[in-house]
Amino acid sequence: MEHVHARLCALELRVQTQDDELTVLKAALADVIRRLNQSEESKAKGKACDHPCARVCARRGGSARRSQDRSHGGSWDEDSRLHKAASTSKLLARVAKQAHSVFTVLFLVFCLNVINVCVSEGNSIKMFMRGRPITMFIPSDVENYSEIKTELPPERLRLEWVYGYRGRDCRANVFLLPTGEMVYFIASVVVLFNSEERTQRHYLGHTDCVKCLALHPDKIRIATGQIAGVDKDGRALAPHVRVWDSVSLNTLQVVGQGTFERGVGSLAFSKADSGVHLAVVDDCNDHMLTVWDWNRKSKVAEIKTTNEVVLGVEFHPTDSASIVTCGKSHIFFWTWNGNSLQRKQGIFGKYEKPKFVQCVAFLRNGDILTGDSGGILLVWTRAADTPTSKGLRAFQIVRQVKAHEGSVFCLSETRGGAVLSGGSKDHRVVLWDHELRPDREIEVPDQYGSIRAVAEGKGDEVLVGTSKNFILRGTFTDGFTVEVQGHTDELWGLDRLVCLWDSAEHRLKWSRSLEEHGHCADFHPSGSVVAIGTHSGKWYVLDAESTDLVAIHTDGNEQLSVMRYSVDGALLAVGSHDNFIYLYTVSENGRKYSRYNKCSGHSSYITHLDWSPDNAFIMSNSGDYEILYWDVVNGCSQIRNRSDCKDLNWATYTCVLGFHVFGVWPEGSDGTDINALVRSHSRRVIALADDFCKVHLFSYPCCTFKAPSHKYSAHSSHVTNVSFLHNDSHLISTGGKDTSVLQWRLVEASGGPAPKPLAPPLLLPRPCCCRYRGTSLRYQGNRRHERADGQRGARAGPGPDHLGPGPAHLGPGPAHYGHDSTHLRSDPAYLGHAESEGQSGADAPPHAAILDPPPDAARLSSLVGLVKKTSLTPPPLPKSKSFLKNVSKQLSNEALLWPIGCDLSDLGKAELEKMHSVKAGVKLNK
Repeated sequence: MEHVHARLCALELRVQTQDDELTVLKAALADVIRRLNQSEESKAKGKACDHPCARVCARRGGSARRSQDRSHGGSWDEDSRLHKAASTSKLLARVAKQAHSVFTVLFLVFCLNVINVCVSEGNSIKMFMRGRPITMFIPSDVENYSEIKTELPPERLRLEWVYGYRGRDCRANVFLLPTGEMVYFIASVVVLFNSEERTQRHYLGHTDCVKCLALHPDKIRIATGQIAGVDKDGRALAPHVRVWDSVSLNTLQVVGQGTFERGVGSLAFSKADSGVHLAVVDDCNDHMLTVWDWNRKSKVAEIKTTNEVVLGVEFHPTDSASIVTCGKSHIFFWTWNGNSLQRKQGIFGKYEKPKFVQCVAFLRNGDILTGDSGGILLVWTRAADTPTSKGLRAFQIVRQVKAHEGSVFCLSETRGGAVLSGGSKDHRVVLWDHELRPDREIEVPDQYGSIRAVAEGKGDEVLVGTSKNFILRGTFTDGFTVEVQGHTDELWGLDRLVCLWDSAEHRLKWSRSLEEHGHCADFHPSGSVVAIGTHSGKWYVLDAESTDLVAIHTDGNEQLSVMRYSVDGALLAVGSHDNFIYLYTVSENGRKYSRYNKCSGHSSYITHLDWSPDNAFIMSNSGDYEILYWDVVNGCSQIRNRSDCKDLNWATYTCVLGFHVFGVWPEGSDGTDINALVRSHSRRVIALADDFCKVHLFSYPCCTFKAPSHKYSAHSSHVTNVSFLHNDSHLISTGGKDTSVLQWRLVEASGGPAPKPLAPPLLLPRPCCCRYRGTSLRYQGNRRHERADGQRGARAGPGPDHLGPGPAHLGPGPAHYGHDSTHLRSDPAYLGHAESEGQSGADAPPHAAILDPPPDAARLSSLVGLVKKTSLTPPPLPKSKSFLKNVSKQLSNEALLWPIGCDLSDLGKAELEKMHSVKAGVKLNK
């Protein structure tokens, strides 16, 4: 079955690739036919047309007829291993003589996609995407292009806040630390969140998706495991486990690099020997169980468990030689002796064998408690090993309890020896006493999803993680409150949620469900309404305060990918996958819309567009790499002579193709690598979202090939969109498969504080991404010529209104997901560290729309409430009478305080000073 599944995945990927090729071939074929027609017309007139307009794309986009003098420097694609072509002009001449042959025309189309043609067109630069030329004219104020150099921007990014939680496909991943912080993960970030102080700290050591988390018996050290990834150069990064200190956030050890295959499925510290050893189950086919002396990074024992899914592993709390694993239709009891592991399978006997043994916990008397897919709790006790026909039995079932309707997804032991259980179907959390009798229970509302994790909180509080990516905190008597929430699907509207967030308070203001996927959106400049485009061609206008529906319109029957209001809000441009840009006049403060005109000329779907400040012009990109300009005043006509637009000013810059931004494209890019970009309001920097889990920061303008950038990692799949807040104090980025929303603070290189925000931002959902493959670049005219060929594969990467899960975004500058919006990427990322010029530091999809409201603070206050906190400087660690004081200055001069009752007696003073930076003479505040 796994072989068949792998084969199906390979075939699906091949189909997606062929769809991309067909799109490019169709566009190139249309271009060839246009040029052949123009050639015949030129011959009929008796002369060649040398006017610049003849070199500009005709209607529906492509490139214009090339001049008869072709460069002989074009070369075949390396992968094709063909010889160099003599000249493109001769090739066109041969084909023109045989134009009646369809085969010949298709052969020409193929050649145009493998030959990189360099044409001198005066003051222009030509870049090739999959063999298709993209001409960009140099502005008049650039006197000598060869002298332009693009430097790294002085601004840097610092991860400030992470919105979301990974509960949909993980379990037992929420815990309370002695510092009063919750620890959980999303994407490749492990978050330490203090709900009372509303502060976050982040462990940024991982390079891809974190899948599991385990607490050391001292509750200070933490082990987290990740899946396999890819670095910024495309090299594979092995899955591994990182053991780190939750106080200093320092990595203590990296375990298992080169040992694990696909990823780390589950892990656990030993308990009886004070956490010296670590058990890890690999996600490979054989689900290898390994035991490590993690301090020494040495593997002590290794053995294959089963080909079936393994869901959990635990050490026995009193017997360091006993390990338990559970999963699909099995529970195994392992005896560890030296470098060997011996397996004894649990026998269900007269009890019904469950499809899945979901979780394991331990009772005070050493008995083992399991929860399964039938909602049953089974108590296993050690029995004398008696030879039978079925072999030895290490444990036998002595009791069965019906606990939940549906699966028992998680079990957690409390400090007092009781047990917490969480049910999936019945959404109940039950507290069981020492005799395994139900003591108290509470039901989690349906809107939060089923339960994936339970843990004991402060006092009698309980922490609950759910399948809809909520973390709840509450008691059995008072109910739950939402502490963390996030989206449940990719952030270009796939979960059908539109959300409004307060970036200063880091809280959700409201969310609303849509009837279908909302792929793009934009705020009216007044901030009073937001327009949202959907997959079917419908678009809605919602009141930004009440979420009431203001208007509904339909343009075509294909996906809408871009929505952009003009600067004054008088016009709205809607870009569609039917290749048109629809224009509407807007009145009554964004509440009334009338169709004005339609821009017709692109030969592929619209990916990005921007307005000029005077509403007179539009610049747009399409899926076949066109850059077209439109005269809105004169009937939305296409401007044939694109060189006339080289000096136009643009109010925003979200188009990924253009002279001022072409330097962001990496060498060897395949065109799908960049999902979104946005220029800051100050026009100093460009933020970019790529397909390799990175957020980039470039200087603006970025008009030199292979321009340097600061690179940041925290996402663990394709980054779908980026957007600056209105005062450029922060950048928001959204993820695809990782469903995360990250808030970055812009700081100077010196690390100084960023400007204070004037008002909270508004965020919603929106998509886009462009499919470009095989990028090459040449400087035209008398300028130096460079070329970069190569391909980098891109992987494919609810109901009534309610205060629903997490952040969806709408944002400046849509990008596109082409014809296959399921072709996503889920690759690696290295969290929080900047990478510049090779130095390391701090799934192609449509990008999420991230909308920042206009800078009218008064208007915004009426929409989302006045912001009480105007300073977003990194908050100090929590201060409380119940915490220890006198903490080392190594933690940025911030106080770290320990809770009352925290038992540090097992740790000596020297170890405390070394591991936790606690000064000598610390006194426990009782």
